[in-house]
Amino acid sequence: MIKNITLGSTGITTPQNAFGALPVQRDDMETAVAILRRAYEGGMTFFDTARAYTDSEEKIGNALSDVREQIFIATKSTAKDTDTLKKDLDTSLTKLKTDHIDIYQFHLAPQVFCPGDGTGLYECMEDFKRQGMIRHIGITAHKIGVAEEAIASGLYETLQFPFSYLSSERERALAAKCAEKNMGLIAMKSLAGGLITNSRMAFAYAYQFDNVLPIWGVQRMHELEEWLAYMENPVVMDDELRAMIDKDRQELDGDFCRGCGYCMPCPQGITINQCARMSLMIRRAPSESWLNEHWQNEMKKIETCLHCNKCISKCPYELNTPELLQKNYLDYQDVLAGKVSVGV
Repeated sequence: MIKNITLGSTGITTPQNAFGALPVQRDDMETAVAILRRAYEGGMTFFDTARAYTDSEEKIGNALSDVREQIFIATKSTAKDTDTLKKDLDTSLTKLKTDHIDIYQFHLAPQVFCPGDGTGLYECMEDFKRQGMIRHIGITAHKIGVAEEAIASGLYETLQFPFSYLSSERERALAAKCAEKNMGLIAMKSLAGGLITNSRMAFAYAYQFDNVLPIWGVQRMHELEEWLAYMENPVVMDDELRAMIDKDRQELDGDFCRGCGYCMPCPQGITINQCARMSLMIRRAPSESWLNEHWQNEMKKIETCLHCNKCISKCPYELNTPELLQKNYLDYQDVLAGKVSVGV
């Protein structure tokens, strides 16, 4: 049976197997509600969403409002001023059909908001908490420096950060830093944006940490059933899985695109978050679909790159994206020409 973990000082105790609700925004309402309801019935009690995920909050509200006291909801706001933050919270409460948010998070925080910083945002969060509109204050980040500063500040009860066995050593060290501060770590992108294709490996890695809660992004029922199977039979790390993880780390050593999409849109229409990691995708998830006419045309757009470097400035991992695009394009051409062999 899967173990329960407690998210730091929040006191929130939940199975170490949670629902990331970003992908259900791509489902119609009926499908999304069925998936969310099945997740709850299958034992998941923690659901993470955001105001930015179009109608994800509304779908959670429709699916789970009648069991609100049995679940925990985390949502987020990208607001940079107090008026917008208040408006976002009111909207989230309405869409989610609830009178409180369990964890309210600064979404993709560009800095660690704190009392007296001039923005008033942290003070606004404290006011929400005093009124009972939110229970706990959290922060999400993609930049490691912001994450480390948030932990050191002692102001936040949870940190949400990309965390998987493909994370760098510095990123993986966040788990221990959070534990020292009695802070919960909500692990997003635990499949590294699709580069991890073995759920057993992903689950077993996260399961080693007693303060880490992975939120699995789910769009389809069969994906959900795979995660729910671990409720009764959790995968525990062993030598075989450890060796497989080590092999993956060696293959993905160095800089690679996580596919987060924060670099988008491109002024030339390049699908950066796929094209900048195409070499990995055609090898790790080999499929003829990546080599079809559509993706050949998408990859060809790389030739039109303006080198405006807007993608570099927006990349939370500070990657040299134009360089990555060019490397992937050259490799892709070699694959198409038969100079390099990949599985299909």
